[in-house]
Amino acid sequence: MEGLTQSAINKYLKENKMKKVIILLWLFVVPCLWAQGDKAAGKNDPEVEKIIRRIDELYRSESSYSEFEMEIVTPHWQRTMVMDAWTIGQKKTFIRINEPEKDRGVATLRIENEMWNYLPKTNKVMKIPPSMMMSSWMGSDFTNDDLVKEFSLFDDYSYELIKIDEGFDDRIYVRCIPREDLPVVWGSIVIAATKDKYIPIWQKYYDEDGKLMRVLNYSDVRDFGGRMIPAAMEMIPQNKEGNKTVIRYNKLDFDIKIDEEIFSLRNLRADK
Repeated sequence: MEGLTQSAINKYLKENKMKKVIILLWLFVVPCLWAQGDKAAGKNDPEVEKIIRRIDELYRSESSYSEFEMEIVTPHWQRTMVMDAWTIGQKKTFIRINEPEKDRGVATLRIENEMWNYLPKTNKVMKIPPSMMMSSWMGSDFTNDDLVKEFSLFDDYSYELIKIDEGFDDRIYVRCIPREDLPVVWGSIVIAATKDKYIPIWQKYYDEDGKLMRVLNYSDVRDFGGRMIPAAMEMIPQNKEGNKTVIRYNKLDFDIKIDEEIFSLRNLRADK
């Protein structure tokens, strides 16, 4: 397997008018980012436990296939990419860009906590080092760290119901705090969900000093295989004015048969 140097990455991004490279698998392990709650806390408050379980299992399945668009907006440029992705549980993910043509074939593979990226123009495969975990993919507002973590909201966070005055009577709010030994960058996560079906509305990420760092908004709830799921997710960083990344699912199939060969380094180079 050939190594991919940082200079090669920079050259590739410059040619394609991009700013940074990341590996985005977060989308397909979304439950890892829904703040999860401590089991003891859940037993003390069955309602909160039910909410966390519902959110935690919203996108989870034994396997999945999806087709989606990712729109990246900055004050200086805007671009949209069309991709498809395959997952098996929370252990394996494969993503390939289909459009635009200049990015066709760029692919990402995740197997448990290891990640690789393939850039067809350089014909190089790179294993993502720990130092690049907080980098962004194609200039988006998601990071490698968003997707490689396999934390469970229910198992790895403590949680509590809180009150927020937004003027809505049909919403419920939960604050989630990570375990002290959990290697995460967020000090807390606050989730707003509907009271009736516990469908997420927004999710806010705070640093350890309580400063709001980013907001993830959910919209366009659709029926995907019998599941009512937000088809659109908008990530807005609070420290980058005018920036946002929007993901729109066009197709999402759960619990389907998937060829294990998809999740291989050889398949990274296959421009299908």
